Amino acid sequence: ESQKFSVFVPPYNCDVCVEMEYVSPEGLRLDGRRPLEMRQINAEIGVVVKADGSAVFEMGNTKVIAAVYGPREVQNRSQQLSDQALVRCEYSMANFSTGDRLRRPKGDRRSSEISLVIRQTMEACILTHLMPRSQIDIYVQVLQADGGTRSACINAATLALADAGIPMRDLITSCSAGYLVNTPLLDLNYVEDSAGGPDLTVGILAKMDKVTLLQMCSTTAVLKVLRIASIKSFTNLRVMQVKDIV
Repeated sequence: ESQKFSVFVPPYNCDVCVEMEYVSPEGLRLDGRRPLEMRQINAEIGVVVKADGSAVFEMGNTKVIAAVYGPREVQNRSQQLSDQALVRCEYSMANFSTGDRLRRPKGDRRSSEISLVIRQTMEACILTHLMPRSQIDIYVQVLQADGGTRSACINAATLALADAGIPMRDLITSCSAGYLVNTPLLDLNYVEDSAGGPDLTVGILAKMDKVTLLQMCSTTAVLKVLRIASIKSFTNLRVMQVKDIV
């Protein structure tokens, strides 16, 4: 059975990369991690009582909540699909999620793009053909942003779908990677993500060893990033199973 595979390559200029010490001579990053070390992961399911499925997912200081409703009757009959379920996704950021405290308009371009990324990624793992003429709604909100928000959203949405009992091919796990000052880095925090170096976000079906998302910020030096942040680099994500959630 064919699998969906999404690649997003927005415009990017590598010349803006700022030279600074992101990795010390001792091999430690600004937050004390090794270059290929992930941040602390915490997750909890069933946090929204009235949702069919929900989860809170934390990667370091990044915190995301996801809620799933469905499968249920399609609200707009013109959007009903006779052979599969309709998957919808809405992404948002809380006004207090970052230090700038800016009011973020609902449905802006960035939010729409991330909503599309999450929806297409989830569609690649949901067995939509088992739920024809139904609708699944996924709501994801960033409560605290410190880099890797897209990966955290995907991980939270996956856990919320599992909590809702939605049939899936596999659990999707996601993480980011970057390349700063000739050093490959796994799971970027906000400072590293904002440095201007090439980075990518990968989502994989862990047990099936299949890529369902590959989002790159740049084609510059992307071969280097792909080499150091290959699927093998993401095997640490496989330890994140539903049985480990507390």
